[in-house]
Amino acid sequence: MPEQVPDTPQRAQRAKKAVIPAAGLATRFLPASKVVPKELFPVVDRPALQYVVEEAVAAGLDDVLLITGRGKSLMIDHFDRRPDLEERLKAKGDQARLEAIIRPAEMATIHSVRQQEALGLGHAVLCAERHVGDEPFAVLLGDDFIDERDPVLPTMVDLAATTGGIVLLLMEVPWEEVHRYGVAVVEPTDTPDVVRVGGLVEKPAREDAPSNLIVVGRYVLPPGIFDAIRRTGRGRGGEIQLTDAMELMRQEGTPVHGVIFRGRRYDTGTPEGCLQAAIRLACDRDDIGPEFRQWLVEYVDRELRG
Repeated sequence: MPEQVPDTPQRAQRAKKAVIPAAGLATRFLPASKVVPKELFPVVDRPALQYVVEEAVAAGLDDVLLITGRGKSLMIDHFDRRPDLEERLKAKGDQARLEAIIRPAEMATIHSVRQQEALGLGHAVLCAERHVGDEPFAVLLGDDFIDERDPVLPTMVDLAATTGGIVLLLMEVPWEEVHRYGVAVVEPTDTPDVVRVGGLVEKPAREDAPSNLIVVGRYVLPPGIFDAIRRTGRGRGGEIQLTDAMELMRQEGTPVHGVIFRGRRYDTGTPEGCLQAAIRLACDRDDIGPEFRQWLVEYVDRELRG
């Protein structure tokens, strides 16, 4: 019989902070990422990282911790004020761009901590322990770009405040692609698009996959995850895996639920995914969309279809 997710809030604390791991080397974007962090590459006219912070803020998480690495200080600079540039725009009467450069500094309180070694996502999350303290929090991976018109993080935060424990974001993929991802073992609940997670299988063969629901880079985690990470040995790739720590907590009785996402999502961790996100968003913009769509159609007809 399907599990019923409680409709009335229990005493679980609501997440108020967001953690964004952003210490990777982005080797797939070299040489462009040699000096400029990949997270600052533009998706149309905003850095990818700004979209992720805006997603957190829209879910009520306006205390944001960036997990950074060497050579990534420019990410912090993006969320600072630029009085010289602001004065120049004021003098030109360019109010729209003035508001656009001030907004990143005002929409959230941005903190940072450096991950000294690249020891995996679990280790990156552990770097947030002192800042997060004894309260639940959200983790947002920048490579999973969620279209802002399809918000799902508020649903995850609300669910975690009701059920407690861990809440994951899941997404259906074609069965022939399950071998590329972490796949969830799921049981239905009485709430549409909410499932109970009974385990995670890393990159299974199609015939061994328990479902075609993969884990996407959004998590709401309880503070107990930090102790679980410390008790987790190095896993795949010699790194400390967040998945292993979550599975340890699940086996010890922590409830794990998943929200099934049916909106638009792009993998901006690859050049092709980054281009797809930029093209989709540019096409849908009121200001540049009509002209860009016309050019795109003409380009496809002329260059690709002959």
